Amino acid sequence: MRLMTFQDSGGDRLGALVDGDTVVVDLAAAADPNRPAFASMQALIDAGERGLAEARKLVADHPEHTRRPAGSVTWRSPLPRPVRLRDCGLFIEHLAPTGKSMAKRQAASADDPEAELARLLASGRYDVPKLVTERVLYYGADHLSVSGPDEVINCPSYSAHLDYELEWAAVVGRTGRDITPDDAHSYIFGYTIFNDWTARDTQALIAQAGFGVGGDSKDFDGSTTLGPCIVTADEIADPYALEMSAWVNGVERSRGTTRRMHHSFESAVVQLSTGKTVYAGEVLGSGTVRSGTSFENGWQLADGDVVELEVEGIGVLRNRVQIPGR
Repeated sequence: MRLMTFQDSGGDRLGALVDGDTVVVDLAAAADPNRPAFASMQALIDAGERGLAEARKLVADHPEHTRRPAGSVTWRSPLPRPVRLRDCGLFIEHLAPTGKSMAKRQAASADDPEAELARLLASGRYDVPKLVTERVLYYGADHLSVSGPDEVINCPSYSAHLDYELEWAAVVGRTGRDITPDDAHSYIFGYTIFNDWTARDTQALIAQAGFGVGGDSKDFDGSTTLGPCIVTADEIADPYALEMSAWVNGVERSRGTTRRMHHSFESAVVQLSTGKTVYAGEVLGSGTVRSGTSFENGWQLADGDVVELEVEGIGVLRNRVQIPGR
C-alpha cells in the first residue's frame, strides 16, 4: 500500500493512494468508526499486521464517498511527529568529497588558501574514519521539526546557506529489543523519502569545534521533510536496487542508487536494538547518497528554488526554499 497523511478542517487524516496516486481513500471514513487503527499513521503502525490486513481490505473495497482527488487535499508528512527520528550513516561514499568541501570552506579565508587546504587535509581531520565502515553511526534528529510535501522550507535566520540532502528512510513497524539479523526485515513497516535540510555555514562552524555535523545546522523548523507517502515494505521487491535523484527548478542536480548503501536498514535495526529498545513508528534515515547535496557538487541553492527528491517506487518529494539575501 501507498499510505499518506492529509489535512482537512478536522485535522490530520490517514489516507491510501490509489489509481496511480490520483485518488486518496480516506481510511478513517471507510472504516468502522469504532476502529481506532485508522485514526492516524502511528495508530495504523501500532495496530500491526492485523491493522495492515484491514487497511488492504478497505483499499480494495472502499465506498465511493471516501474517495478524494489527490490534488484537492493538503498533503502532510506521512508521520507528522515520529516517536523518534535518527539519521544513520548507511551511505558513506559522500563523506570523503563532503569532508574535502568543508576543508575548502575553512581554508578559503586564509592568506594562502591552497597551502591551508593542504595543511587541513594532511591533518587527517577530514578523513573518513574507519569506524563508519564497521558500525552504523547516527545522530538524533529533531522529531518535532518535521515538514511535509510542498511546504516552504525557511533558512534559519542565523544562516545564509541552506542545502538539501537526498536520502530515504525506513519506518520501524514493531517494537523490539535485541533483534536478530534474520528477523530484522520483519520490523520494517515501510519506506519514505527523507530530505535532511542543512545550514551549511553553521555546520562548518560546529564541525570546527569538534561537535559533529548536527546541532543548529540541522535543528530548525521544518528541517526534516518526509514524504510524499510511506510505501509498505511488501510493495518494494528489492529496496537496495532503487534509483534516486534530486531536481532543482526542473533540472537534475543529483543522481544515485540505493545499491551503493554500505549498511542496510536491517543492519541499523539490529545494531540500534542491541541492548536497548527500538519502537514502532521510529524513522531511520539512510544518510546522503553520493552527489546528493549542492554543497558536494560546488554550488548553492537560491531563494525561491524548488527542490524535488525522487526515489523509485516511492514518488517525488517537493519543497520550495526561502533564503533571504539569496
